[in-house]
Amino acid sequence: MIDKLIEIEKRFEEIDAQFNDPSIVTNPSEMQRLGKARAQLEPIVDTIRKYRKSLDELKGAEVLLGDPDLKEEAQAEVDRLKDGIARLELALKGMLVPKDPNDDKAVIIEIRPAAGGDEASLFAAELFRMYTRYAERRKWEYEVVEHEDNGLGGVNKVVFTIDAEGAYSQLKHESGVHRVQRVPATESSGRTHTSTVTVAVLPEMEDVDVEIRPDDLEVSTFCSSSAGGQHMQKNETAIRIVHKPTGIVVTCQDERSQLQNKFKAMQVLRAKVYQMEQEKIQREYAANRKGQIGSGDRSEKIRTYNFPQSRITDHRIGRDEHNTVTFMDGDIQGMIDALIQDEQARKLAESEAGA
Repeated sequence: MIDKLIEIEKRFEEIDAQFNDPSIVTNPSEMQRLGKARAQLEPIVDTIRKYRKSLDELKGAEVLLGDPDLKEEAQAEVDRLKDGIARLELALKGMLVPKDPNDDKAVIIEIRPAAGGDEASLFAAELFRMYTRYAERRKWEYEVVEHEDNGLGGVNKVVFTIDAEGAYSQLKHESGVHRVQRVPATESSGRTHTSTVTVAVLPEMEDVDVEIRPDDLEVSTFCSSSAGGQHMQKNETAIRIVHKPTGIVVTCQDERSQLQNKFKAMQVLRAKVYQMEQEKIQREYAANRKGQIGSGDRSEKIRTYNFPQSRITDHRIGRDEHNTVTFMDGDIQGMIDALIQDEQARKLAESEAGA
């Protein structure tokens, strides 16, 4: 680990020197690149320097253990420094865990009802509200790309973006099947029904991340409408884009102008094409990995919302929350933090095993 820390500190000093070079002011893009790289490395370099300082102080305190008059005081200092060094080592190991390159990106979320008919559509609408309430708690801006009502208070599909740096790192673990168990309002006999909703969380891609050729697109327009086809607009402002190589279809009709709808539709398309490519890479990796047990895919039924027992269970980490009211109102940070910690622990274990 020491060699890796030395390498990181050396890299930071090189970037810092370049960033403070007066000539860089004339190159805004390079200044931005170096500034971002410097900001990413600065926290770990600060921790490395605290770690080194603590090690030096520990050596000095251990020398004093040989002095009978100072032995007791020196021992207390040695114990304090060793505890601090252990915490710093743990923090550094966490910082050295490989970072998901998409963690800093904004996010696109797509919610669809699966099994359960109208009850699934209602729960899909509630999940949409849960995530937007979470965004509001974080003071993050969100914007609806596509919202298809079922006419009964639920949704057949909703796609929205959260335009905040780091939103993907917080919400990526929400991808998968969400299961709800409760008594529907229309159920006269009081039986508990089980329904499912799928949630897809995609990092928002820039043009430079995904190459999409104009010749591969089939773009058409249509008149947007509200639920049930009412209030039809006379102008064809809604956009449908088909990516012919992959068959991906994206529609957007929530904006007032055709140009705005096309811009948003392209954002979603780039994210979906990127996700498809990443899934292909992961499948190839899994197929070639020797001794693999299972697929490693934990997205199937990731969470159960049990309303009669006021309990939310995340099956991947075995964590329970016991207040469905506050959880569905967007108070989900505790669950998110636990999922992030689990991911970091697994990555750290993998990196140590491969070292």
